[in-house]
Amino acid sequence: MKKLLLSALVCAAVSASPAMAEDTIKLKVIGQPLATGLIQKNKEQPFFETLAEKTGLPLKVNYKPLDTTGIKDVEQLRVLKSGMFDLVSLRMSQISRDEPTILGLDLVGLSPDFAQGRQVADAYKETVDERLQERFNTKLLGVWPFGPQVMFCNHPIESLEDVKGLKVRVYDQNLAQFVESVGGIPVPIGFGDVHQSLALGVIECAITGPSSANSAGWPEVTTHVLPLGFQMALNGYGINLKAWNKLTPDQQVTLQSAFDGLIDEIWTYSEELFEDAGRCNVGGEPCTTGTKFDLVEVPVTEKDLSIVANTVKEVSFPTWAEVCNKTNPECASDWKRDVGAIAGM
Repeated sequence: MKKLLLSALVCAAVSASPAMAEDTIKLKVIGQPLATGLIQKNKEQPFFETLAEKTGLPLKVNYKPLDTTGIKDVEQLRVLKSGMFDLVSLRMSQISRDEPTILGLDLVGLSPDFAQGRQVADAYKETVDERLQERFNTKLLGVWPFGPQVMFCNHPIESLEDVKGLKVRVYDQNLAQFVESVGGIPVPIGFGDVHQSLALGVIECAITGPSSANSAGWPEVTTHVLPLGFQMALNGYGINLKAWNKLTPDQQVTLQSAFDGLIDEIWTYSEELFEDAGRCNVGGEPCTTGTKFDLVEVPVTEKDLSIVANTVKEVSFPTWAEVCNKTNPECASDWKRDVGAIAGM
């Protein structure tokens, strides 16, 4: 009788434990939109397609780019929480509507270059992870950038001040408030709809990274580019905790290590793309990763740099903190603890 009871207890313990190594674990994955270009094509998709082979984990990965799913980027956290998909390449600014804490990663003016962007991401990602686990049943596996977001216009401009009165495509509320502060009219438009909106005159300017703009053909419908970085366009990978907890502790370490490697690769690759696409868009050489165009490159003035540098203290942090503290009372204080010194605050 004792032997039978012991056997039953062992069976119960085994059935309650995380997936054993021989069990196949299915992962339904949403990636970045195809339209965003080379990071999705050359880094992200190959990573997921070879993830089981590279890690030796018993994974069966079903990867779909966002713009093939019918799901909108603003819905990503809801999709993860529901378990409809197990792992998502998160578009941080867009999902910050559901969780304002996230936007603290990428306030306008916070990260003027890749080095500071990486500092901010590493300092603040644990705070974001805690919030995602608490509210959306999602673990954050890492954060990476598309790179500095710059302005493309189909209207002649000579400085940032010339956007006054122009309709400018934005992708989050913090950027919208900044555009308003310099006299522009912010218009929220999804990335896939920007090319047509510029072509039809729905907007005069739009903000994104040089490589994404090149891949999406924005220089076909614009004439000027102002290479002044407003945000880093940070993204991340989130996994539903139910899917994460199917892995044994050793398997979790292996999977996290694989994502750490991908994140490092993308930070490096993103900077290479940023520099090359910047040249391609204005007809410069070398141009090896994109299509060559002939946009007018608007010189960045000291005044432009000063406006953006002062934005964190004067516009982006105060307006974001007010919104974020309403749903997360520790939001501003957590950000100051993690990022304040980096931001000079």
